[in-house]
Amino acid sequence: MAATKNPTACLLVIGNEVLSGRTQDLNIRYLAKGLGELGIPLREVRVIPDIEKTIVDTVNEVRRNFDYVFTTGGIGPTHDDITSECIAKAFGVPWEPHPVAWARMEKAYKPGEFNAARQRMGTMPRGAALIDNAMSVAPGFQMDNVYVMAGVPRVMQSMFEWLAPRLQGGQKVESRSVHVVGLPEGLLADPLSAIQQRYPNLDIGSYPFYRPTGNGVTLVAKGVSAAETAAAVGEITGMIIGFGKTPVSGEPED
Repeated sequence: MAATKNPTACLLVIGNEVLSGRTQDLNIRYLAKGLGELGIPLREVRVIPDIEKTIVDTVNEVRRNFDYVFTTGGIGPTHDDITSECIAKAFGVPWEPHPVAWARMEKAYKPGEFNAARQRMGTMPRGAALIDNAMSVAPGFQMDNVYVMAGVPRVMQSMFEWLAPRLQGGQKVESRSVHVVGLPEGLLADPLSAIQQRYPNLDIGSYPFYRPTGNGVTLVAKGVSAAETAAAVGEITGMIIGFGKTPVSGEPED
């Protein structure tokens, strides 16, 4: 990857339970922030079901279009945990016992407890590199630019903590924000658009909030240039003052 260009990332959240609303995804925010710290902006997130063709087709599409692809979910011991098998199909390789993962898991269980269901977690695409974690003996794995991690937040976070120092990033993504109470978002649209045009390398957004203490809007500027980010927030602050309101640095309190 060229040092002058930040690599890009896509996250695939895999699981019927997320799409049905039964499970609330808690991994997107964590990964977006963690990757941003590494200078790997998360450019796309997709939530897809536990359907083989959907997983295979989506993985093959996004791994061609992004430098990094991360997946969460579907690597447990039950029948609907099919992510690992699908990654093998996407890469056109056998799905087979991983010698290191299999031996590690077999050793961790008492005799007779390393059953067929648990053996699934030690079965991976041929050539997979392991992603360790401190929470569980069952690892994630990497195939080329695809990183397959658990869906359980604490386990996923442990995997990412192990993985992060091994990723090649770029310039850290800087983020600065200000918020203001009592200023409708609609009044800010045109002047904020003008600021965005002056800073094409930044992502500038407005996010309304609703609080018992008053409604308002948070304005955020993000980019790899700390100087540009600070300058844009300076202009946003001036814009708010121009409307006769007082900007407050940072996010509003919950």
